[in-house]
Amino acid sequence: MTRLPLTVSLSTIALILACAAGAAAAEELCVCRYCQGAAQLGPEPGATTDARHYAPDRVIDVLNIKINVTPDFETHTIAGETTLTFKPISRPVDEVILDAVDLRVTSVTASQEIKDWVNDGEHLTILFAAPLKLDREAEVVVKYTAEPDKGLYFRTAKDGYPAGDTHLWTQGEPHEARHWFPNFDYPNEKSTSEVICHVPSEMTVLSNGSLVSTDEADGQKTVHWKQDLPHASYLICLAAGKFAELTDQAGDIPLGFYTQPSLAEHAKNSFADTAKIMEFYQQEIGVPYPWAKYYQVTGRDFIAGGMENTTLTVLTERTIYSDETENLRSSRNLDAHEMAHQWFGDYVTCEDWANLWLNEGFATFYTHLYDAHKLGRDEMLYRLYNDATRAILTKDKDTRPIVYRGYKAAWDQFDFRAYPKGAWVLHMLRSQLGKDLYRQAIKNYLEKHAFTSVTTPDLMAELEDVSGRSLDRFFDQWVYHGGFPVLKVSYKWLPKEGLAKVSVKQTQEVNNDVLLFHLPTKLRFAVDGKNIDHAITVDQKEQDFYVPLPGKPSIVRFDPELTVLAKVEFDKPQEMLEEQLKNEQDVVGRLLAVAALKKKKDAKSLEALKTALNSDPFYGVRLAAADALSDRESDEAYEALAASLNQEDARVRKEVIESIGKFYRAEALEQLSKVVSEEKNPDIAASAVRSLSAYTDPAALDAIRGAMGKESFQNVLAEAAIAAAARTADPTLTPAVMRTLSARRQDFTDRGMAESLQALGKLAKDTEHAPAARKVIVGYLNDPSSKVQTGAVEALGELGDRRSIAALRTYSSREDRLGRAAKQAIEKIEKDAPSAPKEVSELRKLVRELGEQQEKMADQLKELKGKNDADAATGDDEKKEPEK
Repeated sequence: MTRLPLTVSLSTIALILACAAGAAAAEELCVCRYCQGAAQLGPEPGATTDARHYAPDRVIDVLNIKINVTPDFETHTIAGETTLTFKPISRPVDEVILDAVDLRVTSVTASQEIKDWVNDGEHLTILFAAPLKLDREAEVVVKYTAEPDKGLYFRTAKDGYPAGDTHLWTQGEPHEARHWFPNFDYPNEKSTSEVICHVPSEMTVLSNGSLVSTDEADGQKTVHWKQDLPHASYLICLAAGKFAELTDQAGDIPLGFYTQPSLAEHAKNSFADTAKIMEFYQQEIGVPYPWAKYYQVTGRDFIAGGMENTTLTVLTERTIYSDETENLRSSRNLDAHEMAHQWFGDYVTCEDWANLWLNEGFATFYTHLYDAHKLGRDEMLYRLYNDATRAILTKDKDTRPIVYRGYKAAWDQFDFRAYPKGAWVLHMLRSQLGKDLYRQAIKNYLEKHAFTSVTTPDLMAELEDVSGRSLDRFFDQWVYHGGFPVLKVSYKWLPKEGLAKVSVKQTQEVNNDVLLFHLPTKLRFAVDGKNIDHAITVDQKEQDFYVPLPGKPSIVRFDPELTVLAKVEFDKPQEMLEEQLKNEQDVVGRLLAVAALKKKKDAKSLEALKTALNSDPFYGVRLAAADALSDRESDEAYEALAASLNQEDARVRKEVIESIGKFYRAEALEQLSKVVSEEKNPDIAASAVRSLSAYTDPAALDAIRGAMGKESFQNVLAEAAIAAAARTADPTLTPAVMRTLSARRQDFTDRGMAESLQALGKLAKDTEHAPAARKVIVGYLNDPSSKVQTGAVEALGELGDRRSIAALRTYSSREDRLGRAAKQAIEKIEKDAPSAPKEVSELRKLVRELGEQQEKMADQLKELKGKNDADAATGDDEKKEPEK
């Protein structure tokens, strides 16, 4: 890149800007043609020009997909042969278009004569010599090679993973299957499938359905799996490599859990609930498990928590945990969520991503139902309460509906609307219809639409058919419109009349996106130790409800069963809140009481919170009480927390430690240091280490240094210590951090190493240790793990040393995450450099962008020249052969 002198004339700058504008126009054209864009998720099939998304038309019915694949773990490539069996649906077909991204197709053959085929890197178009006849099966065989950057992911020593854990896994949702085999990559198409995979003999191969055969010869193994019931292409899965195995049985359904050998000793923890979950779901749903088996396999650095491929769920390896963490970690909810998808998402599948909630809302809600079954109704209510208060009611600016077609990319739909809000919709339906009617409707819905794709009206029709109710208004306000009700509730006792007056106002802004809600619920009054319920319907802007009672109530509750998703403001007298906090039959009431008492600052409310922290029967209330006490900057609040450390439940113990850490005082430092040295649970000790970052006392710094050398599962203590060191900004900790990062690479997860390198960059910035820190960080720029590489690049940006720019430039031209991180790191360094005035920093950025744009333009011009030369050589009237 040519550097400009610091003194530049205005005419020169004008010329630079003009050139940059031209380059930007060329780049915009490239983006419009999908050279990049869409967050690199791929184009959305079925999208119309007005940017509303619908399922694409189905021209043919795919009957079977047979994938014969040989992965090369050294080169990260695959050689594949995919056979698709299909037949036209409504008319003869002479052209078939398959989704196929970056597949190097070498041949296409078929059961009927092919006139031509074209592979443009996005799609494979096959033109038949004569139209395919209706109801007559046809077969296409595509041979190809690929080096996938999506869809199929290798995890080898070359990538920084233990050699003994070498494996690969695939991920299809929403549109990644096309990166490793040609198919119709949308959920409204279903077929049976087969996967045949060739690997070294010591490896295990897992896929959908039943095992057909395993053959071994000459050190190679060929494994054939067949899924003989139809499912969507994005659910086709392959996992192959070195795995440790656990097995179990749920009735006559084989269960398997496969994980990397280095994690095998802890795998049983994550497999503990699987059989019980399946037993419960079959009973609750009323439909037997519909597939041949249920296996789970962990994949290193999986892109999500889990993926519900039919009969073979892939999970993140982070679901594995050690016994020392007690109940702080659990795979129960992840296990339950992914298994629920075997019915909701696999057995019946959303027709398009606008209806994603039919997959994810059900999986989330049935996870809550399993919690209720295993741990009691309070656990389910607590999960719903947290979903509402933390994930939904905080999104008051997002008024998109659950069923929404205006998204930009399919991944945009995978948010709170599909998951917790979708679950809440089902919870409200179940609450209004009753458990039995709801269960029967869901059973009918599944059986009627088995192995097909569904939309929201399909579900609504079954609910209406069973209940006899019109649910148009319910679905209109909750599913087809956005937002949620915001209610202001007040209470007044009228002693002369013996009436309780409860006033309710809907205060949300009502517009085209958010409606005035119709909310059936109830009021509950506690009078002389007895509950009196009064059913109400909130359906106006402002309403008053008068309820005759035998005496003044000690507790007044709005929506006591938590059946309405709403943000409720209900101010009550403090004595009523304290009484509500004592009611052991009302876990949500106690949580609401803690939230209200958190805002009080008097001695009585503090005592009530301390009592709840130490004696409430439900851990969630104790967690909330500890958090509420931590908000008070008083000696009494600290003493209440310090006196409450003896908690058997590790979740509460951890919360108390973290709450103590919010107080800056000598007693807290002493207590935190004691926890670091004595606590056996590494996650709790890590919390204490992080809290020590507030102190510059030698004892605190020594405790942080000491934690860097302690062994713990997945190195959580050392990671916490390095993060704490960065927050202290104390340069005396830098040598210990550098020693730890240099000596203990194999102990860190890739994520932990990346974050720790960034912490080192922050800690060493503008200190005498910066040169040494830069040397340590630069040493990880070529780490086998791309995640660590990216962490090192970002760490150099944090360090801010201009001598790092030359190294960063070697990565900045790449069009991937690492390249983007390198560009951002260079910008950060140049922006923060004290010797560079603002104008100079902006000019450097402009010149750098211009150079990048010039390189792209040069490539485009070269390609254009080649096409022009080809046209000249061929002649305009001569037909061009399609690229193959």
